[in-house]
Amino acid sequence: MESKPAELATEIALEQQHFDLARKHRERARAELGEVPDAAANAGAGRRLAVFRRSRKEAIAPPEEQVAFGRIDCLPADPPGRSGVDDTFYIGRETVFDDQRQVLVVNWQTPIGALYYESTHEDPRGLRRKRTFHCDGNRIRDFDDVVFAQLATAVAALAEAGPDDALLAELDRGRTGTMTDIVATIQGAQSRLIRSPLDQLLVIEGGPGTGKTAVALHRVSWLLYNHRDRLRPQDVLVVGPHPAFTRYIRTVLPSLGDADVVQLDIDQLAPPVQRGRPEPAQTRRIKGEARMARLLARALENRVGTPEPAERMLFDGTFLTLSGVEVAAAVASARQAGGPYAQRRQRLRAQLADLVRARGGPTDPERLGPVENLLERLWPLQSAAAFLRALLGSRARLAGAAGDEFTADEVALLHRRGADKLSEQIWSNADLPLLDELEDLLNGVQRRYRHVVVDEAQDLSPMQLRAVARRCPTGSLTVVGDLAQSTGAWARDHWEEVTEHLPAVLPQVVVGLRYGYRVPRQVYELAAELLPVAAPDIEPTRAVREGPADPGIHVVEPAERAGRAALVAKDHALGGRFVGIVCPAACRSELEFALHANDLQWGRADQGELDHPINLVSPQEAKGLEFDAVIVVEPEEIVAEDDRGHRLLFVALTRTIRYLDIVCSGDPLPVEPGPDVTARIPRQRAVIEPDPDPTVDMTQLDRLAEDLATLITGNTPTSMWDEVLHRTAALLDTRADRPRPTGRHRRD
Repeated sequence: MESKPAELATEIALEQQHFDLARKHRERARAELGEVPDAAANAGAGRRLAVFRRSRKEAIAPPEEQVAFGRIDCLPADPPGRSGVDDTFYIGRETVFDDQRQVLVVNWQTPIGALYYESTHEDPRGLRRKRTFHCDGNRIRDFDDVVFAQLATAVAALAEAGPDDALLAELDRGRTGTMTDIVATIQGAQSRLIRSPLDQLLVIEGGPGTGKTAVALHRVSWLLYNHRDRLRPQDVLVVGPHPAFTRYIRTVLPSLGDADVVQLDIDQLAPPVQRGRPEPAQTRRIKGEARMARLLARALENRVGTPEPAERMLFDGTFLTLSGVEVAAAVASARQAGGPYAQRRQRLRAQLADLVRARGGPTDPERLGPVENLLERLWPLQSAAAFLRALLGSRARLAGAAGDEFTADEVALLHRRGADKLSEQIWSNADLPLLDELEDLLNGVQRRYRHVVVDEAQDLSPMQLRAVARRCPTGSLTVVGDLAQSTGAWARDHWEEVTEHLPAVLPQVVVGLRYGYRVPRQVYELAAELLPVAAPDIEPTRAVREGPADPGIHVVEPAERAGRAALVAKDHALGGRFVGIVCPAACRSELEFALHANDLQWGRADQGELDHPINLVSPQEAKGLEFDAVIVVEPEEIVAEDDRGHRLLFVALTRTIRYLDIVCSGDPLPVEPGPDVTARIPRQRAVIEPDPDPTVDMTQLDRLAEDLATLITGNTPTSMWDEVLHRTAALLDTRADRPRPTGRHRRD
């Protein structure tokens, strides 16, 4: 504090006077927006005026919210871009004027607002002091001052003055299942990315907790404010990796006053269809490759027919004949024309109608039924879903469209029998980008955007990236991700592998965030032990926060694993913490059973739910999420789930802002590359299947039976034992080939 303790109360009182005045005029502005008449030159203008007025009113912060979070005091010289004599500016989420149009609070998105974020001891940007307010609502409790001349003589270890107290206080705030804005806590490096130019493809790379997603969203708000002549909220699309993530971030932009930005998960770019079909990994991989776009285009062109040598049509009892040559010329002209399939079909219809009229046929469009019949035979009407269902269901069509880009084995993997009715067809997630590609080929993209944000982009397939690219003809994108967290079929090691599938019309810039503000140091250092195996080329993030405790390691017997995880989650939830249980598929059923047995309610991230104190999340769904406390179940199984399983485990371990617990019967941190999943299956069968050899080790079987009995008796009422055993037998039938960890460790 620059103020002496005896002067603090007086200083706060003076600042409170300014806050009260600004709040009064903010409420005046809200009231005036409610009183503006609806009169306009016409009804359309009136509707636009009403929409504008409503959006402006909704953008004003609630009455109870503080009017400012910071203040800057300039040196005697004017700040950049100012010609007035003011040397003090209050910084908030919106500009507030008094009734004389004098500025009481400056919007954080303005050049003056940038000074608050980007000033450092190395470059004060013409500032003498930066003040950060701590408030309850609009009532000031305290404030912190940074006096740059003093700071320069006592610089901290970090290169940019480190995270400030406001940021650390924000990070200690409990999570609720939705991301909040970080306007009051933006750091210098983040601010420079937020304010980077619109006309570029910007890649923001950063490790867990660097704030890259928040930076991307605040960049949207800043661009909308500073490029109002080129960019409206409806011109911006934010694409997330899955529904849980999209729900998690959905409140950030509305809280910044940008409620009309479109936010979708990657699968929502495709036409709406019934989903849930499982698909082999090899098939998913093929369907994600860029060459599938060429297969689909060839298949669609192959559906265009060849005319007969003479095409006879009956109009009102009179036959009219078109030569095959002239009809073929019309078809060839439509083929060569630009545009989607449906548009070129319309062109062919018009040409055929002209040929009929030239032969003396009817001119009334209502009497051209024979032309429609010919058109349907030559250039059949298509929908994306019907076409793809028919294509995948036909070996001949697939082979005809494969060209020399696909082997016979790959064509066989793509082939499948479709449902009897299109309405009954169930589609896989890998089908969705194909449907979107076909929709573009057939009808073109119905909605395009001037700027697109795509988060967790490192995991998207080329076909998914094409879906993003076709919606952004300007090439202005903000691409967000972390190569160290790149997993799944499309794990990448270089950003060029992503950007090669995106528009290349603007300069491409890759910028990294160095400091991790969210993940506690103790947690990150544990997770970082995986990086030499998971991502040896990635420079570790520098974690700047201390956590409340070291990670808890619970190595238990397999029968105790699910129950222990449930109890740890319960303890955290009773402590008022927002809990995420990151659980591999192999342990999912037993964990759900244990949660139910302990009478715990939980949210399912796979259904977009993150509104319970305890939430069950797969390692894949955990990307981009954050919790007060995270329980990671069986790291060995997480590693086994993915070809880049160590990266997947790195993701799981770094979802917490406070507490981490690992519950396992295997290695809590399997740093060495794990064995192939298929190599582990025979060992597991030797344990769970009766050996036909009469010398089988009955002691081992007795031990397994004892473990199972312990699990059941410890988690289930006696009256339910028979039902549990019945269901267990059914589950064993379906899991006979599922691998299990075999390592043995210290147990608690």
